[in-house]
Amino acid sequence: MADNNKNIKTKGSSATESHAQTSPTLGELLKYVGDCQGVGDDDSSSSPTHHVMEMSEISNEPRSLPFVLAFNNLTYSVKVRSKMEVPSVFNGRTRLGAGTAAPTSGEAVGGERLFSRYKVLLNDISGQARDGEILAVLGASGSGKSTLIDALANRIAKDSLKGKVTLNGEQLESRLLKVISAYVMQDDLLFPMLTVEETLMFAAEFRLPRTLTKSKKKLRVQALIDQLGLRNAAKTVIGDEGHRGVSGGERRRVSIGIDIIHDPIILLLDEPTSGLDSTSAFMVVKVLQRIAQSGSIVIMSIHQPSYRILGLIDRLLFLSRGQTVYSGSPSNLPLYFSDFGHPIPDKENRTEFALDLIRELEGSPGGTKSLVEFNKSWQDLKRSRNRLTTGGNETPIHGLSLKEAISASISRGKLVSGAGASNDINPNSLVPTYANPMWMELLVLSKRSFTNSRRMPELFGIRLGAVVVTGFILATMFWNLDNSPKGVQERLGFFAFAMSTTFYTCADALPVFLQERYIFMRETAYNAYRRSSYVLSHSLVAIPALIFLSFSFAAITFWAVGLDGGFGGFLFYYFIILASFWAGSSFVTFLSGIVPQVMLGYTIVVAILAYFLLFSGFFINRDRIPGYWIWFHYISLVKYPYEAVLQNEFQDPVKCFVRGIQIFDNSPLRGIDSSMKIKLLQSMSNSLGVNITSSTCLTTGADILKQQGITDLSKWNCLWITVAWGFFFRILFYFCLLLGSKNKRR
Repeated sequence: MADNNKNIKTKGSSATESHAQTSPTLGELLKYVGDCQGVGDDDSSSSPTHHVMEMSEISNEPRSLPFVLAFNNLTYSVKVRSKMEVPSVFNGRTRLGAGTAAPTSGEAVGGERLFSRYKVLLNDISGQARDGEILAVLGASGSGKSTLIDALANRIAKDSLKGKVTLNGEQLESRLLKVISAYVMQDDLLFPMLTVEETLMFAAEFRLPRTLTKSKKKLRVQALIDQLGLRNAAKTVIGDEGHRGVSGGERRRVSIGIDIIHDPIILLLDEPTSGLDSTSAFMVVKVLQRIAQSGSIVIMSIHQPSYRILGLIDRLLFLSRGQTVYSGSPSNLPLYFSDFGHPIPDKENRTEFALDLIRELEGSPGGTKSLVEFNKSWQDLKRSRNRLTTGGNETPIHGLSLKEAISASISRGKLVSGAGASNDINPNSLVPTYANPMWMELLVLSKRSFTNSRRMPELFGIRLGAVVVTGFILATMFWNLDNSPKGVQERLGFFAFAMSTTFYTCADALPVFLQERYIFMRETAYNAYRRSSYVLSHSLVAIPALIFLSFSFAAITFWAVGLDGGFGGFLFYYFIILASFWAGSSFVTFLSGIVPQVMLGYTIVVAILAYFLLFSGFFINRDRIPGYWIWFHYISLVKYPYEAVLQNEFQDPVKCFVRGIQIFDNSPLRGIDSSMKIKLLQSMSNSLGVNITSSTCLTTGADILKQQGITDLSKWNCLWITVAWGFFFRILFYFCLLLGSKNKRR
């Protein structure tokens, strides 16, 4: 190991003599770590020992010409409700009479057109960012910082965004941008019960290719933990309001880490220091500086950087109401504002002064128009000076095409999302859309869900408790029902309530996706996995719990109530309850893909399930339902399991439920003396010409099914239809995710 370290240092010192030293990529860092680990270790399958390398110990080959991300004339506007009402028009005419010039709809103040249905959020924004540098977008709230980051991240619909975004002079396609870039949202969207190391490891499983061994992925995660400064918090859970976890600064660095696990070329961040104290904010930007020096383009929005953070930033872009008021190096700020006539006082934070001045101008009658115009003239003057000093070339000619530049980066260890060599001239051919096959995504998603659920057993415990308590109440309420006419009516009530209860207890599945919605949108926005993989995983993870809940409910109620059919009848009863849980869970999951809020979702679920019970056939038989409502009877989820359990109970053709004088039990004559009932029965026999005795069977199970209008489908058909409803709603859930998770502005 010592020899290897010596070799590495020797390589580093010789390279430093011949080239300007550059920071290594994560891929190169891992390569050296792997080389050191390999010495003296013949067993490649053994768990790797973590080895920390200093960045200064490693040097690189000279980098290829840098990546340049350029954005030109970006303009974006949104529709707003018109505020030009009749009274305001009259007021405008009154002011005209007083000698005041009326504004026209073509004039703009701060990027917003007067009397217009559109508000301009970005107004002709141009600039560029290079790898190895941090570009910070600054401005007050509402200046357009986040909108610009969204525009560069392709989070605005193409039809709405005007202008062009290029990388090395070539237009960036959406598919390529998703693979070579990463976008870190302002909110930290993480699973609370996973540790820092587990969170990053799952990100590695999603974004790193299957061709990379498990040990290599672990090495990459360990290197990233060190780069992010998270070594002391690696085994700590993320935490939330109810569980103590990592600090706010550490959460932010974890959010950055899961998006840079594949070492992207472009990293975009929306206010990564928001809500952090000065020390945590500085550590976050310090991490971003290391990422930039590894060969990435880093662009972030930031509200008001401290003096220390400003020293880490290479380029600044100030915005005011969607317009550029400064673009350049932080070191040029004093000269810029001095030329504008507002010199920055000594010992004052340059960005604070600039932001205060911009706010002051925004509140003045002319707005920031003077500063916008001055910036344009100042930039033109700077470009003319550069032409004189460079002999007419404003910037060096880029010698590499986008395909060649990406290939060079891949060869140096960046973009490890399954990237490989290709002879295709299209840069898209260099990188696959997804890093892993579908079955691999399915395994990782399922493992993550099980891990997260295992650490919150109280959620399943509450659900199991609700099912057991409900089953116990029903079992004791309908204890050992007999085969009398009253027993038949009680059985019908039990089945209707039991089947509807299975659907109601599925309502707790509603918040599951609502809590994961934004994590899902963040991960799928940059092709971490397929939406179909998520739907399948979501379904598979739910099945074990449904199996256990179904068995618990069936075992508690079947023999206690005295249901018919023996062990075979119990098995079908269990299967139809499981199918009901499956259909109900799928239905609630589908609704969670449509409804944005938990309380609204619960209201809708309860209402729709009540309608399903109403039209199931229990309260009113099918042949009595009005024709204009009969369609609801056939789409009722409760109908099919209700009919299935009735057929399972009353399928015995010889079992009798009404004998002799029991025929009077559900009539006004039920209170008379038994001897009188026998005489009435004899009179009926004489009138009908049929011998009816007190032991004659008058109603069998088949008769009850006919009375209830259950004649169309067999019990097995009802079971398969219930299962099919579950798959149908899962497919609808997939389409909801496909159409509703574009996460783009319009």
